[in-house]
Parts: sequence; C-alpha cells; structure tokens
Amino acid sequence: MESAQTILSLSLNHPVMLEDMELVQHKKQMIPGTVQYVINRYRKVPNATFEDTGMMVYNFKPGDNKNSNLELVFCITGNRYCKQKDAECNFCKHSQSHNCQEVIETVDVAAFRFNADHLSQFVKGIRTTSFSENVLNFSHTSSFSKILPLCSKTRNVLDALLNHSYSESLENIFINAQTQMLLLYSMECMAGEGEDSFTCKFLTNEADREKVALARKILLEHISEPLTIKELSRKAAINECYLKKGFKEMYGTTIFDFFQSQRMEHAKYLLYEKGLSVTDVSGLLGYSSISHFSTAFKKHTGLKPCELLFH
Repeated sequence: MESAQTILSLSLNHPVMLEDMELVQHKKQMIPGTVQYVINRYRKVPNATFEDTGMMVYNFKPGDNKNSNLELVFCITGNRYCKQKDAECNFCKHSQSHNCQEVIETVDVAAFRFNADHLSQFVKGIRTTSFSENVLNFSHTSSFSKILPLCSKTRNVLDALLNHSYSESLENIFINAQTQMLLLYSMECMAGEGEDSFTCKFLTNEADREKVALARKILLEHISEPLTIKELSRKAAINECYLKKGFKEMYGTTIFDFFQSQRMEHAKYLLYEKGLSVTDVSGLLGYSSISHFSTAFKKHTGLKPCELLFH
C-alpha cells in the first residue's frame, strides 16, 4: 500500500529517510473479500519528530467494484513496543517496563483497505453526511485523498490495535472488530460530528458505556457460542433494553448484525488462512449444520464457502 509511505512522509517534521528507520514489527493480511491491512512499526529515530496523521484514500474505478476501494492510513507516535512481550519478564511483573532494554519507542504506520463490495455491508449502520454516504456506497465518481482529523475515539481504536496481546485466531477476531470501529469513527470524525454526543442519555454515564463495551468484548470471546440478548445482558450486568439501544448507538449496528458479521469474517480467516474444511469451520463457529453455515456465509460474502478455498 503506497499510501502508507505517503502518510509517513507527511507526518515528518525532520528530514529522515525511510531506509534510516528500523522495522521492528510487520503484520499483513490479504484475505480476499475482507479488510486487508498492513501494520509496520518502526524504531523511532532519535531527534526526529513526527505528527500523528491520518488519511483517507478513495480509489474509484467506474463500473469496477472489484478494484474500487477505500483506504484508511495512519501514522501514530508515542507508543512503546516490547520485542519480548513475555508475561514472565521481571520488568513487566514489577511495572518497571520503562527500564527494560527490550522496550523501544516507535513510529507506527497502519493501512487498512476496504473493497467496495465488502464495504457495502457496513453502510446501513453508519450515520453520516450525504458526502460520506456517497463515499461508502461508491457513488462518488472521482478518486481523492483527504487528511483525517484524529479524534479521541479513533486514537483509542488505533492504540488498542497496536498494543493488544492476542495471537492467532483471537487476534484475527479482535482486529476484524477494531477495523470496523475504525471505519465508523473515521467517517464520523470526517463529518465533524461531536465525539461524545449520545442520543441515549444513559450513555453519558461512563459506567454504562463500559458495560456496553464489555458486552461487545464478551461477544467476540464467544464467537463460536451464540448468546441470547438475555444471556449477554446478564453477563454484562446491564438491562436488556439499555444494552440493545446502547450497542446500536455506540457501534452503529445491532448486536445480531455485529455478531454475524464478525462470525463470517472469522470464517474467511479459518478457510483461507488456516485452510480448514467447510465442515470444520461450520462446527467451530457453532452451526448446527453445514447448510445453515453455507447459507449465512453466502448471504454475507456473496460466495459459497468452498469458493473461498480456491479463490
């Protein structure tokens, strides 16, 4: 993604070449029909200063949804990367990580690409201006690049993406969910909407927002165990009605649609990256039959599960 290098150059306040920066972590995922991303973390060059910067890149190809896409690219500073991430490390156990030689300051560049066909599923859940709606629907007929303001919600999502401790399948589930939030908040910030204005008055209470966030976390941790609203509200200790309304307002989608979306995104990972059979994936995601899973997958992706195996 060439725009990742562009955003890094834009954020520089001091002359430094890309080849001068040591790459300490590289993550990349290019599964067809899903969010594709590249995350590069560089060791910060002494005396070089950067500004946190975001950019939206809209690539419009008339009549070609396959090659039309929307990119979100960010350069973030102020993070610290531990090469070991060892829970048994004495520095970490005693909260002395600032003294550890394995912890370094980083400049982090992250790029996320949403294909036009894949993006359409998110449109209905995002409250935006007509311009943003045209972008998400790919009815805006010219390509553009636009600098994005980094509001606190966007920064929090990026921070979680860069500093989580998940691995393997749990990492995939977590990143899929976070990229959806990154899209939502980026569109809201671009539209200039208030960062913390809520229609549901109870969401002005931080404790209630934390309960809704906990419910989302529980859903992701039980991706193979569908929960009823009643069970979920009990686990998160929040009223069912408050949970449904609060979830829709905070995350731009219903609980059911969010869960189904994340389940199908994880199915793509299991099929394409892990090479599991349709039968195995169906069982792992808690479906009672392969046909039910195949129907849900086709509805979400436009493909039969077996087609992704040979994509």
